[in-house]
Amino acid sequence: MENPTKHKYPPVNTVSDQERVAIVKDIFSTITGKYDFLNHLLSLRRDIAWRRFALSKMLFPRTGKFLDVACGTGDLSVGAALQYPSIQVTGIDFVAEMVRVGKNKVDKRGLTDRITLLQADALKLPFNDNNFDVTAIAFGIRNIPDKIQALKEMLRVTVPGGQVMILEMTFIQNRLFKFLYYVYLNYLLPLFARIFSTNPSAYYYLADSIMNFPTPAAFARLMSDTGMKNVKKYPLTFGITYLHIGEKPKAGLP
Repeated sequence: MENPTKHKYPPVNTVSDQERVAIVKDIFSTITGKYDFLNHLLSLRRDIAWRRFALSKMLFPRTGKFLDVACGTGDLSVGAALQYPSIQVTGIDFVAEMVRVGKNKVDKRGLTDRITLLQADALKLPFNDNNFDVTAIAFGIRNIPDKIQALKEMLRVTVPGGQVMILEMTFIQNRLFKFLYYVYLNYLLPLFARIFSTNPSAYYYLADSIMNFPTPAAFARLMSDTGMKNVKKYPLTFGITYLHIGEKPKAGLP
């Protein structure tokens, strides 16, 4: 018998942007308890290595400020503060429950003087132009329907010459692993979620959102189209995840 929890959330390509935002908010307000645990389990702890790689590419030559968009429970924010002791970190997420868990994590790490977490909208960032050396989003852009506006906002608040980073899972392009990855996303991942999560339907949505995310080449073009230059893409773990890095043009230069 087919699992009815699979159909709690409709496929991502059948809903409006407004409906998808409501779905995302419902999902991420109900999975906070096991969120970090399941992220590490379901990625075989590769998510830790992926964030570490992104952190290694960050540069802070001007303001010493980092913005973590859709920060979730704050793993990237905490990682940046620990790796770069001189920077100030701001994280934003539109789900209050995620921000609450993130603040607890920051407090336990003794980093409240260097990390500020806020509830805010990625499409209307509450910051001045040209503010952050690095603006990044890890595993969040696929949950934002209006990706162009999100990228434009990230670019706006980044200093000229600064970095915009997107760390995101995608549907693997390698023919050898494509079928195995499909089986994992659609059968094994939801199975683990049913065991450990109070909202296993969320992980059917997760698989669906990954399979409907633009290809790495298409997403790199999207970043270029929003005004970034020198866009680079780094495949991680056979292309399961990509790190995209774009540069904000310096004033007066194309």
